[in-house]
Formats: sequence, structure tokens, C-alpha cells
Amino acid sequence: MALSYTDAVNEALDRLRGVGFEHGPTFVNHAPMAAEALAHMGYTDEVPGWVDRNLRTRDYHDVPERKWAIDPADRTEWQAALGDFARVGDWTALFERELADDPWTEVLARWWPRLLPGMSGVLTHGVIRTAHAVRAVASAGPDDRRQLTELAQGLGYWAARWSGHRARPADLTGDQGVPGDDGPHPAARALDELVAEYSGIYATVAQRHPIPLIHSVTGPAAVRLVVEHLPRAQRWPSYLVARDVSRTMLGWFHATPRPGVPVPEAPDADEVFANAVQIGDEHAIKLAEVAVRHEAIAPDPRHTAAAHVANQGIGRLYL
Repeated sequence: MALSYTDAVNEALDRLRGVGFEHGPTFVNHAPMAAEALAHMGYTDEVPGWVDRNLRTRDYHDVPERKWAIDPADRTEWQAALGDFARVGDWTALFERELADDPWTEVLARWWPRLLPGMSGVLTHGVIRTAHAVRAVASAGPDDRRQLTELAQGLGYWAARWSGHRARPADLTGDQGVPGDDGPHPAARALDELVAEYSGIYATVAQRHPIPLIHSVTGPAAVRLVVEHLPRAQRWPSYLVARDVSRTMLGWFHATPRPGVPVPEAPDADEVFANAVQIGDEHAIKLAEVAVRHEAIAPDPRHTAAAHVANQGIGRLYL
């Protein structure tokens, strides 16, 4: 009998408990995110084996020890701790306490506008890990402690690797600039268009390495996973920051968009995802899951083209 989605994710989280946030110089631990993506796509029986391989091939760092508690009521104190990776244990403990005391949606709404301006830190992996955890918590229910612990890990890592290139948090809590209410989620639709746009850019630009620019797609796709769980006033600012971060990445990686260049042909989304699973790389898996998810929301050939190009490029790294 196949594992259920929640059982597969929980089993992975049990085995990944205590595993460090990073490996190598500053490479990110993608295991919780990729395991959740596999389970979400129905590959639940593949999750244990994938986690086995990941733990065998990654030399994860120890988690920095907790130093002292961060007071969430003291703005000066918690702002000073933003972006300090040595405090990641303190940040995680803060979110574990808050998630034990308040509904997860309230904790998310309280901290999202504070963390959002630091979305670009470690190539958006803080918000991506948070988003996968949000999807799992929303599916499993508010009483699943393992999922809530993973949400605390995602938020804690985001805070500890916070890297702001925009306004401070207080500048992003209002709804200024929100477009007319032409539907229930205008920010969600704008994020869908952003994901398609950067999928097309990824699929057509010259790249030195196939992985870094992937985050110009998976970053806004992560915000899209979360945005409908946020208070209305936080949704449009979330889109604006996601758009700004993806644009910034083009400069970081010297990627010049090529308007009018057709995207390469690609297999259908399910085949693209199956190919990513065969490759086994966490970036390929996550981008292919984004392609499947966004094809279901608003079909566009750019989604699968990006994932197919990534599969080809990343696959060559494993030859």
C-alpha cells in the first residue's frame, strides 16, 4: 500500500530531524523541500529512497547551538538578529514557541512582512523552505507537530539568512499600490504571470551553470504557494518583492532576456517531472514540480520548457 502524502512527508522529516541547514561552503539543505515536492506529486514511495541517497551524499553541517532567546516583542532585538546565521537555533526556537501558542496562520501573518524584504537571502531558499512547509501544514492540519516544527525551521532559516535589498519590514505592511479588485486574488494571478515570464527567460538565456537562475522561478512560485494564506493587505507587496528579487537575479547571473526567442519544445509536464525524479537532483525536482503546478493553474509552454532545459543541463552534471 502506497504511503499517504502526510505519512511520506512526516517519515522524511523524522529522518531529517537534527540534520543541518547547510552543507559545503554555504549550500542549502534541500531535503525537506524535495521530499515534500515528491510526495505532493504522488511519488510517496520514492521519498524514503531519495532521502537515503541525499543523506549518503551530503555532508551536512551541525546546527549552530542556541545562544539566547530572541524576544519577539522587542523590535530592536529581533531586527538586530536578522541575517545572523549564528542565531539560527535561536530563531528556530522563537518560531517553535510562537507556533505552539498561536495558530500557524497568525504566526505567518505576523512575521511574513518582517521577513519578506530579506527574501533574496541564500537565493530565496528561506521562503522556498517556508512555502513547502506551509503546503504540508495546510494539508496535514494545524495539530501536526512535525509539520509545524518544519515550518519553524523554514521561518528560522529565512530569518537567519535574511538579506535585505529593499525597504525595511515596516514599509511593506500596507496595501498601497494594490490593483483594482477584479477577482479574489489579483496578486496570485500576477505571481502566476511572473512564474511563466521567468520560466521563459530561464528556458532561453545563455547560462554558465544550470542551477542558480532556477531560483528566479522557484522563488516567486514559493510566494505563490503562500499568498492565499496571507491577509489581503500582504499579498500585493509579496508580489512586488518577488518580482524585484527575480529581476535582481538576472543581474547577479549576467542573464540577458531574449524577447521573441521561442522556447524549446518539451515533453508534457508529467513526463518532465518523471525525468527530474530519474535524475534525482533536488533543483530539477523542485522546478519540475513548479511546472506541473503552474500548468494546472494557467497552461503555458514556458513552464515545461524551463523544467526540460533544467533537466538537460542538470542531468549532464551527473554523467
